[in-house]
Amino acid sequence: MAFIGAKLLRVEPGLVSIELPYRRELCQHHGYFHAGITSTIADSAGGYAAFTLFRTDDAVLTVEYKMNFLAPADGDKLIATGHVVKPGRTLTLCDLEVISVKAGGETLCATGQQTLICLNEARDQRARK
Repeated sequence: MAFIGAKLLRVEPGLVSIELPYRRELCQHHGYFHAGITSTIADSAGGYAAFTLFRTDDAVLTVEYKMNFLAPADGDKLIATGHVVKPGRTLTLCDLEVISVKAGGETLCATGQQTLICLNEARDQRARK
């Protein structure tokens, strides 16, 4: 996240928002934020949202996610929010949303859904024995 300039904006149990200011290097040929960058911050917001509900010695990995792009990601910044819909012992489901902010106005530019897995290396190694 540091590499692309993204910053945590909001962190609550089961809810995380990430802000990404506009940089030309993050855009595609029409000048909009690239879909890959838009998806990246959405994936991270959901992953961090799930992680807020895990134990401190757990880790999180995305199992799958799907994004729907509703409008060009055109703006001064993007804000991605991940919200846990269903926490689980192993799998957690999150809703994802990305808005573009331009001249004070907001446009919903992408929504998605994500499934994450809770990993605990020590616990998993004990289970294999």
